Amino acid sequence: MWVTSSTELARTPTFVALGKFDGVHRGHQKVIQPILPPLKRAEDEGNFAETLFASSQTPHLYSTVVTFNPHPQEFFTGQPRTWLTPLDEKVHQLQSLGVEQLVLLPFDKELSTLSAEQFVEKILVKQLQAAQISVGQDFCFGSNRSGTALDLKLIAAQYGIPVSIVALETYASHEPTDSSDVSVAWAEETRISTSLIRQLLLRGDLQSANQLLGRAYTLIGTVIKGQQLGRTIGFPTANLQLPKDKFLPCHGVYAVRVTVCDETPDNPENIYLGVMNIGHRPTVNGTYQSVEIHLLDWSGDLYGKKLIVQLERFLRPEQKFSSLEALKTQIQQDCNVARAFFRAQS
Repeated sequence: MWVTSSTELARTPTFVALGKFDGVHRGHQKVIQPILPPLKRAEDEGNFAETLFASSQTPHLYSTVVTFNPHPQEFFTGQPRTWLTPLDEKVHQLQSLGVEQLVLLPFDKELSTLSAEQFVEKILVKQLQAAQISVGQDFCFGSNRSGTALDLKLIAAQYGIPVSIVALETYASHEPTDSSDVSVAWAEETRISTSLIRQLLLRGDLQSANQLLGRAYTLIGTVIKGQQLGRTIGFPTANLQLPKDKFLPCHGVYAVRVTVCDETPDNPENIYLGVMNIGHRPTVNGTYQSVEIHLLDWSGDLYGKKLIVQLERFLRPEQKFSSLEALKTQIQQDCNVARAFFRAQS
């Protein structure tokens, strides 16, 4: 997939999906679907005749996701923002959907002051040569977010560019079990959104978060050397270094599936099962947050390897134990629970 921060280097003409797309969740996927290459759409729908027809069409229009860097909120507040999908992960997820190009518009003072009309004319028409545009129903753009999805459709029509306005994807949540602020917000908001997924991950509701994402929440990072304390109690761990802007779910222990990036992910033998701890390791008086993974029934050297870690089940919150022996006993129980979970999934 071609990734660029310059519209001058973008491959044109384009089919464009506009938005922030943090998480590339089910709602985002609906917005992206209309701009996928005709061949890809036909294959997904099993339409063989349309597949043959699409493959013969010229010129090629590049299916392009257009988003902003930095996040507009970060630009206006000056506060760093964490992402469900930092750039590497966003590229990985978009590529898996069939997107051919990602354009990261530099969100600066100049861009932020463009009117809705100027944005369409300068960015979408002249620079990206958009032949079709897709946005979510709640999309806003232009100076002070003054332009709506309907405005975009009307402005683009002046240039003969069709705009698909995609209805919001919703989620039928179960009733909350307490009256916390997060639960109340969740009960009232059934629209799938990045903020809702963040709330679910922070409260340990991984199952619901994964449903909204349409896949398991994922961490992608490089294995670095740690203190190697796990080896002393019989549970060696891989310490994962993540991008600084990666959003982490609540502290605790998770059942995970792990793939090494330079191995074939479709081969079941290259998918490893494990347990992962996110937290400060209070039992050993840890002073910094770490992400550590113990692979079940596996031994080897992972130092320097890039891992793709899919979070499948939240097992328990982080806790402090009275001794290393008590911690060892709990880790063994965690491994047993994870094994039972994965057996039930197979």
